[in-house]
Amino acid sequence: MPRLRVPPPVPHAPPLGALLRRYRAGSALTCEPVDQGLLNRGYRLCTTRGRYFLKHHFDPETAHPAAIDRQHRATRRLADLGVPVAPPLPGRDGRTVAVVGGHAYALHPWIDGRHRHGGQLTPTQCGRLGALLGAVHAGLEQVMPAHGRAPAARTEGTPGPDPAESADPADTFALIDDLLARVRRHRPADSFDELARHRLLERRALLARHADRRPPRGDAVGWVHGDFHPFNLLYKGDAPAAIVDWDRLGVRPRAEEAVRAAAIFFVRPGGPLDLPRVRAYARAYRRTAGATPSQLAAAVHRVWWERLNDFWMLRWHYERGDTRADPQFPAASALAVWWTREYDAVCDAFVE
Repeated sequence: MPRLRVPPPVPHAPPLGALLRRYRAGSALTCEPVDQGLLNRGYRLCTTRGRYFLKHHFDPETAHPAAIDRQHRATRRLADLGVPVAPPLPGRDGRTVAVVGGHAYALHPWIDGRHRHGGQLTPTQCGRLGALLGAVHAGLEQVMPAHGRAPAARTEGTPGPDPAESADPADTFALIDDLLARVRRHRPADSFDELARHRLLERRALLARHADRRPPRGDAVGWVHGDFHPFNLLYKGDAPAAIVDWDRLGVRPRAEEAVRAAAIFFVRPGGPLDLPRVRAYARAYRRTAGATPSQLAAAVHRVWWERLNDFWMLRWHYERGDTRADPQFPAASALAVWWTREYDAVCDAFVE
């Protein structure tokens, strides 16, 4: 079941003096934490020479200089293909990773832009979003080494030790029982506990009803961004300005990233997906990435199953007392129920 990778956030002041001596970026004037996003630690840095984004790579699964170097090479090569990214700046020694005090950092140009949810996009812009992800997948196919020479990307909610394997319902039933016990023990009980208990019981019944629909291993594996969602895409006006946060770059079933991203961009507050927008997005993705309707249909099934078995937000809340994902839980938990009921309509939106 999903592993808990990221430790709870702790205060950390970046060593600006030591870092900036490694770059031709001037002296620090201001340094403010960027508070959007769940898994990253970043800072808006103003210096005597300009504005930058300083990223602290602290996730223990990805904060290795070799892995960060791979991300940086990928973004530089994608930029050469015209994909909107923000490659890191080289230091005085030509390296893009600076390790200070055992911590890894990278300095990027600051991109003025804003995040946009799928509900803020017109149908034409939804198509542009799908085409953008298709261009990422096609571009990575050109600039990255052959599949199998890099670790698989991992995202929160990935079941099991191998992301190509689907979740085992027996493991999920055990996890549901454990989470229900944690909900019962939580004091003082609150409205989040009430919703969590309702969704856990509801999901257990759904999973029992559909346990025979466990999908096979994924296919059409290729390089993916690994974490394509609204907080990792900046817009300038109506156009995408930069895809950021490439920590999860790796090899996975490509079409699943397209479905997974749509389930984040286009989920409505009550849980349903905005299927007209999904349809425009998926058509453009298939055309740009060269994906077939059958590949998208298989990906829809696997991501639906993933959502049915996924409780990472509750694990953050009850296992480690981390409430950063709590605001996402109502819509995300309702989506699994709605998707099960509207399975055929969702599949049609991705393949028509």
